[in-house]
Amino acid sequence: MTRGKRTQAAELEVRLLREGLVESSHHVQAVACDDRGRVLSVAGNAETATFVRSALKPFQALSITTTGTLERYNLTDRDLAIICSSHKGTIEQVRQAFNILWRSDIDPSALQCPTPEGKRSPLEYNCSGKHAGMLAVCQQRNWPLSNYLQRNHPVQKLILAKVAELLRMPAEEFIGARDDCGAPTYFLQLGQMATLYAQLASGSSLDMERIVRAMTHHPNMVAGEGEFDTEVMRLTQGELVSKSGAEGVQCIGRVGEGLGLAIKVVDGAKRAKYAAAIHILKQLGWVTPAIAETLTESFITLSSFKRLDVLGELSLI
Repeated sequence: MTRGKRTQAAELEVRLLREGLVESSHHVQAVACDDRGRVLSVAGNAETATFVRSALKPFQALSITTTGTLERYNLTDRDLAIICSSHKGTIEQVRQAFNILWRSDIDPSALQCPTPEGKRSPLEYNCSGKHAGMLAVCQQRNWPLSNYLQRNHPVQKLILAKVAELLRMPAEEFIGARDDCGAPTYFLQLGQMATLYAQLASGSSLDMERIVRAMTHHPNMVAGEGEFDTEVMRLTQGELVSKSGAEGVQCIGRVGEGLGLAIKVVDGAKRAKYAAAIHILKQLGWVTPAIAETLTESFITLSSFKRLDVLGELSLI
């Protein structure tokens, strides 16, 4: 990320209004960057760091698109979309994750993501596609399956190398920790997250372009019916690629234009990040008024007497 003269501005505030009265509020930071890492606009501090969480998944999927794993096991764009997903565990999504393992000749018992409470299989966990993809790479490369989540495993080193290359940083400088699913995630600045999504959406890499195509052509695989990422990609018909992360992280890329957006709700509230994202997308002109209204009805207007209100704007750098 290139530091400009000023990479800090007032935060956004998302307020929950109950019959017009403020009941609670959330502070939000957001950064828009181009694919060269230049900060274009900001609310809060572009150098604020947080764990990228599941917004890392499209870049973890580079281990699939750059190793010949797709071709080796005849995996499709639907498979690639579920690898990038935080899915709802529907039958369709679980079958797609299983398809990756079946085509790669891997028993589902190799999955090391948790089994959701009340469910019977780790295939139903929201990260099962990502884990299946990592295992497929291991199978293709003859790497061990038993410890694929360890940070020193070749598949995790490969993923980190890809991210490090995109951000032009030495891999050893990254701070990592275990995500809830057990896989490594990384502590990144918001400007770095926005830069990654700008590069993802730029069209400059065939490997990333295929990931974007898979996500935008199969948005129901990426999240699920009625979920924010799915609805944003469905409504914009591939103009935006969107991926949520836990604890208030949301990342979006403008496809073909090399622009990326990263959002962090300070207290981690999911509802606030969606409201802030819609507000920012309208400000940036990345969605039409009709799409913004549809998203507002789903994610901002919570009931006839309760809604979210966003105060503030991104400041140009």
